[in-house]
Amino acid sequence: MSQLSDLYILQCALGLMLDCGMVSSGEAQGLLSKNHCQKICSDGSTRKFWRVLRAGKALCIIAAPAGRSNAELAESRSAWNIGKHLIVKGVPVPELFGWNEENGILLFEDLGDVRLHDIIRGPEGISRQGGTAGRDFYRAALSQLANMQLAGAEDFVLTWCWDSPRYDIPLMVERESGYFLRAFWQGLLGQEDNGGVEEEFRDIAEVAGKARADFFLHRDFQSRNIMVKDGSVRFIDFQGGRLGPLGYDVASLLIDPYAALTSQVQEELLDYYVSLIAARLPGSEKDFHKYFSFLALQRNLQIVGAFAFLSKIRGKPFFTTFIQPALLSLRERLANSSFSEYHRLRALVDRGLELAAT
Repeated sequence: MSQLSDLYILQCALGLMLDCGMVSSGEAQGLLSKNHCQKICSDGSTRKFWRVLRAGKALCIIAAPAGRSNAELAESRSAWNIGKHLIVKGVPVPELFGWNEENGILLFEDLGDVRLHDIIRGPEGISRQGGTAGRDFYRAALSQLANMQLAGAEDFVLTWCWDSPRYDIPLMVERESGYFLRAFWQGLLGQEDNGGVEEEFRDIAEVAGKARADFFLHRDFQSRNIMVKDGSVRFIDFQGGRLGPLGYDVASLLIDPYAALTSQVQEELLDYYVSLIAARLPGSEKDFHKYFSFLALQRNLQIVGAFAFLSKIRGKPFFTTFIQPALLSLRERLANSSFSEYHRLRALVDRGLELAAT
C-alpha cells in the first residue's frame, strides 16, 4: 500500500477539524504552518503524530497511519471505537474529537509531554537511589487500571479489536515466546539452535492461559504510555486493547525496563494493586497470585522480542539500551521456584545475556 504524505495527512486533518467544528474557515488558513503544527516523534509505532496549536495553546493531536493497508486502517478504527468506549466507562484516556474512516486520521486531546517515565527517572524519581517522586502517580495509575480492567470489560465489543479479540495461548506462543525467538535469539543474536525450548514455552503459556481472562487488557501498559497532565494520570496507546487476564497489565507496569523499579517498589505496588482488586472482586487475589508470575514471564519475553525488533529492523537505537535490563528482569523472574523445571529456557537466557553483552 502507498504511504500517505505528510502534506496529504495535514490537509485531511484540517478538513476534519473544520467538519468537527474545532476551527472556523478563517482560523484554518494558517494552522498548517510550522508555528502552529509541530511533528512529534513516536516510540515504536509507525504512525505519524502532530501537535496543533492555536494562539499558542494546544488544540489537538493529529494521529495518522503511515499508509492505507487494511491493518493500519483497522488499528485506527480500534483506537476510535475502544477510546470512545473507555471514555464512557470513566477511564482517563484522551478525549477523541474526530476520525476519518477512509484514511484513518484521528484527532484527539493533547495531553502534553510529561510521561510517568519522565517523573520516575528524574533526579528525585523512585527509580533513583532514595528517590520518592512518582510513587503516588503509580498508585493512581494502578487504581485507574483496576477500573479500566473491570469497567472496560463491560459492554466491550470484540469486533472493535484490530488484530485479535482475546489474549490467549496461541497469541502467547506466536507473538510473545515466538517473537522472543525470532526477533531476539535469531534476528538480533543470529542463533539458530534454541535447544528445544519451544516445549517449555508451550507449557508456560498453557499455565498462564488458565487465568481468568474476561477483563479489559491494554497490553502495553507501561510508563511511557501513561501521561501526567494537571496532576492526574492519563492512558494512551490503548488501540491494542482486548479481553485478557488481570495480571498482564500489572506486570507490564511493574517490570517495565524504562522505569527499572526496584524489587522492593514492585512488591509494594503489587500489594497495593491486589488490595484494590480484592476490595472489588473478593476472593480474586488467590487466582491472581497463582498465575501472575507466568503472565509476567510472558510479558518479559514480549518486551525482549519487541526491543530486539525495534532496534535491528526498525533501526531505533533508543530501544537497544533496554534489552539488557529486560533480559536481567527475565532471568530474575526465572529464578522463581515456579520455573525451576524450565532448564532449557534458563540456559537460553543466560547465553542470551552473554551474547547481547557483545
